Amino acid sequence: MRPSLSTPRLTLFPLAESDLGALHALWTDADVRRYLCDDKIVSLEQSRQWLAVSTRGFAERRFGLWGLHDAAGGPLIGFCGCRDWSTGEPELMYGLWPAWWGRGLATEAAQAVLEYVFEVLGHPVMMAATDPPNVASIRVMERLGMVFDWRGEMHGLDTLVYRLSRERWRRHRVVSDNLYGVDIMEEACEIAK
Repeated sequence: MRPSLSTPRLTLFPLAESDLGALHALWTDADVRRYLCDDKIVSLEQSRQWLAVSTRGFAERRFGLWGLHDAAGGPLIGFCGCRDWSTGEPELMYGLWPAWWGRGLATEAAQAVLEYVFEVLGHPVMMAATDPPNVASIRVMERLGMVFDWRGEMHGLDTLVYRLSRERWRRHRVVSDNLYGVDIMEEACEIAK
Protein backbone atom coordinates (compact mmCIF):
# COMPACT_ATOMS: atom_id res chain seq x y z
CA MET A 1 0.00 0.00 0.00
CA ARG A 2 1.26 3.48 -0.88
CA PRO A 3 -0.78 5.95 1.16
CA SER A 4 -1.18 9.48 -0.17
CA LEU A 5 -2.34 12.19 2.22
CA SER A 6 -3.84 15.59 1.61
CA THR A 7 -4.59 18.63 3.72
CA PRO A 8 -6.21 21.92 2.75
CA ARG A 9 -2.84 23.31 1.58
CA LEU A 10 -0.69 20.25 0.87
CA THR A 11 -0.54 16.94 -0.91
CA LEU A 12 1.77 14.28 0.50
CA PHE A 13 3.01 11.45 -1.73
CA PRO A 14 5.34 8.65 -0.64
CA LEU A 15 8.81 9.59 -1.80
CA ALA A 16 10.04 7.73 -4.86
CA GLU A 17 13.34 7.24 -6.70
CA SER A 18 12.32 10.08 -9.02
CA ASP A 19 12.48 12.45 -6.00
CA LEU A 20 16.15 11.72 -5.29
CA GLY A 21 17.59 14.84 -6.92
CA ALA A 22 15.13 17.20 -5.25
CA LEU A 23 15.54 15.48 -1.88
CA HIS A 24 19.31 15.55 -2.03
CA ALA A 25 19.21 19.27 -2.82
CA LEU A 26 16.87 19.84 0.15
CA TRP A 27 18.91 17.70 2.56
CA THR A 28 22.14 19.48 1.61
CA ASP A 29 20.73 23.01 1.85
CA ALA A 30 22.73 24.80 4.58
CA ASP A 31 19.65 25.95 6.53
CA VAL A 32 17.91 22.57 6.34
CA ARG A 33 20.91 20.38 7.15
CA ARG A 34 21.86 22.54 10.16
CA TYR A 35 19.58 20.45 12.40
CA LEU A 36 18.40 17.63 10.19
CA CYS A 37 21.83 16.27 9.28
CA ASP A 38 23.83 17.68 12.20
CA ASP A 39 25.20 20.27 9.75
CA LYS A 40 27.01 17.60 7.75
CA ILE A 41 26.72 17.49 3.98
CA VAL A 42 25.33 14.12 3.00
CA SER A 43 26.41 12.42 -0.18
CA LEU A 44 24.06 11.56 -2.99
CA GLU A 45 24.60 7.89 -2.07
CA GLN A 46 23.52 8.58 1.54
CA SER A 47 20.39 10.33 0.26
CA ARG A 48 19.72 7.31 -1.97
CA GLN A 49 20.06 5.00 1.06
CA TRP A 50 17.66 7.11 3.14
CA LEU A 51 15.17 7.02 0.28
CA ALA A 52 15.53 3.22 0.07
CA VAL A 53 14.88 2.92 3.83
CA SER A 54 11.70 4.98 3.39
CA THR A 55 10.56 2.82 0.47
CA ARG A 56 11.14 -0.35 2.53
CA GLY A 57 9.28 1.27 5.41
CA PHE A 58 6.17 1.72 3.27
CA ALA A 59 6.43 -1.86 2.00
CA GLU A 60 6.96 -3.41 5.44
CA ARG A 61 5.20 -1.08 7.93
CA ARG A 62 3.07 1.17 5.71
CA PHE A 63 4.95 4.32 6.77
CA GLY A 64 8.03 6.19 5.61
CA LEU A 65 8.69 9.68 4.26
CA TRP A 66 6.21 11.64 2.18
CA GLY A 67 7.15 14.40 -0.23
CA LEU A 68 5.26 17.65 0.37
CA HIS A 69 3.76 19.59 -2.51
CA ASP A 70 1.59 22.67 -2.52
CA ALA A 71 -2.02 21.53 -3.00
CA ALA A 72 -2.09 23.47 -6.28
CA GLY A 73 0.76 21.28 -7.56
CA GLY A 74 4.34 22.11 -8.28
CA PRO A 75 7.75 20.93 -7.14
CA LEU A 76 8.75 19.28 -3.89
CA ILE A 77 8.71 21.82 -1.04
CA GLY A 78 9.67 19.48 1.78
CA PHE A 79 9.12 16.12 3.39
CA CYS A 80 7.37 14.69 6.44
CA GLY A 81 6.97 11.20 7.76
CA CYS A 82 8.36 8.54 10.04
CA ARG A 83 11.20 6.15 10.52
CA ASP A 84 11.68 3.54 13.21
CA TRP A 85 12.82 4.87 16.59
CA SER A 86 15.29 2.66 18.46
CA THR A 87 12.42 1.28 20.57
CA GLY A 88 10.37 0.34 17.49
CA GLU A 89 7.97 3.27 17.75
CA PRO A 90 7.62 5.63 14.77
CA GLU A 91 9.77 8.77 14.89
CA LEU A 92 8.26 11.89 13.32
CA MET A 93 10.53 13.81 10.94
CA TYR A 94 9.92 16.88 8.77
CA GLY A 95 11.74 19.53 6.81
CA LEU A 96 10.88 22.29 4.35
CA TRP A 97 12.76 24.55 1.99
CA PRO A 98 13.41 27.81 3.90
CA ALA A 99 11.19 29.75 1.48
CA TRP A 100 8.23 27.79 2.91
CA TRP A 101 9.08 28.28 6.60
CA GLY A 102 6.83 30.27 8.93
CA ARG A 103 3.52 29.29 7.30
CA GLY A 104 2.48 26.42 9.57
CA LEU A 105 3.09 23.86 6.83
CA ALA A 106 5.32 21.58 8.92
CA THR A 107 2.57 21.41 11.56
CA GLU A 108 -0.08 20.78 8.91
CA ALA A 109 1.92 18.01 7.25
CA ALA A 110 2.80 16.42 10.60
CA GLN A 111 -0.86 16.51 11.63
CA ALA A 112 -1.69 14.49 8.50
CA VAL A 113 1.04 11.97 9.28
CA LEU A 114 -0.14 11.66 12.90
CA GLU A 115 -3.71 11.11 11.73
CA TYR A 116 -2.53 8.31 9.48
CA VAL A 117 -0.13 6.65 11.95
CA PHE A 118 -2.52 6.82 14.91
CA GLU A 119 -5.91 6.29 13.29
CA VAL A 120 -5.15 4.12 10.26
CA LEU A 121 -2.14 2.13 11.47
CA GLY A 122 -3.11 2.15 15.15
CA HIS A 123 0.30 2.96 16.63
CA PRO A 124 -0.02 3.95 20.31
CA VAL A 125 2.96 6.34 20.50
CA MET A 126 4.96 8.70 18.25
CA MET A 127 8.43 10.01 19.06
CA ALA A 128 10.31 13.08 17.78
CA ALA A 129 13.73 14.53 18.52
CA THR A 130 15.56 17.77 17.86
CA ASP A 131 18.59 19.80 18.86
CA PRO A 132 17.87 22.29 21.71
CA PRO A 133 18.59 25.38 19.53
CA ASN A 134 15.96 24.29 16.96
CA VAL A 135 13.19 26.39 18.50
CA ALA A 136 10.99 26.23 15.38
CA SER A 137 10.91 22.42 15.49
CA ILE A 138 10.17 22.44 19.23
CA ARG A 139 7.20 24.75 18.54
CA VAL A 140 5.88 22.38 15.86
CA MET A 141 6.07 19.43 18.27
CA GLU A 142 4.33 21.38 21.01
CA ARG A 143 1.58 22.58 18.65
CA LEU A 144 0.97 18.92 17.78
CA GLY A 145 0.50 18.15 21.48
CA MET A 146 3.82 16.37 21.95
CA VAL A 147 5.34 16.54 25.42
CA PHE A 148 8.97 16.68 26.46
CA ASP A 149 10.16 13.20 27.45
CA TRP A 150 13.92 13.41 28.07
CA ARG A 151 17.15 15.15 27.19
CA GLY A 152 20.35 13.30 26.43
CA GLU A 153 23.10 12.62 23.98
CA MET A 154 22.27 11.03 20.63
CA HIS A 155 24.86 10.62 17.88
CA GLY A 156 27.22 12.71 20.02
CA LEU A 157 24.82 15.68 20.20
CA ASP A 158 22.65 17.19 22.90
CA THR A 159 19.11 16.13 21.96
CA LEU A 160 15.57 16.81 23.18
CA VAL A 161 13.11 13.93 22.81
CA TYR A 162 9.35 14.42 22.70
CA ARG A 163 6.59 11.81 22.85
CA LEU A 164 2.93 11.79 21.93
CA SER A 165 0.42 9.08 22.80
CA ARG A 166 -2.57 8.40 20.58
CA GLU A 167 -4.89 9.25 23.50
CA ARG A 168 -3.22 12.62 24.15
CA TRP A 169 -3.22 13.36 20.42
CA ARG A 170 -6.95 12.64 20.22
CA ARG A 171 -7.62 14.99 23.15
CA HIS A 172 -5.34 17.66 21.71
CA ARG A 173 -6.90 17.27 18.25
CA VAL A 174 -10.36 17.79 19.69
CA VAL A 175 -9.19 20.84 21.66
CA SER A 176 -7.57 22.33 18.55
CA ASP A 177 -10.74 21.67 16.51
CA ASN A 178 -8.71 19.56 14.07
CA LEU A 179 -7.51 22.59 12.14
CA TYR A 180 -6.15 20.45 9.34
CA GLY A 181 -8.71 18.26 7.60
CA VAL A 182 -6.87 15.20 6.35
CA ASP A 183 -7.81 12.87 3.52
CA ILE A 184 -6.03 9.55 3.18
CA MET A 185 -5.96 7.49 0.00
CA GLU A 186 -4.19 4.18 -0.30
CA GLU A 187 -3.19 2.79 -3.62
CA ALA A 188 -2.35 -0.87 -3.99
CA CYS A 189 1.09 -1.49 -5.39
CA GLU A 190 3.13 -4.57 -6.11
CA ILE A 191 5.97 -5.11 -3.72
CA ALA A 192 8.99 -6.87 -5.15
CA LYS A 193 10.31 -9.48 -2.75
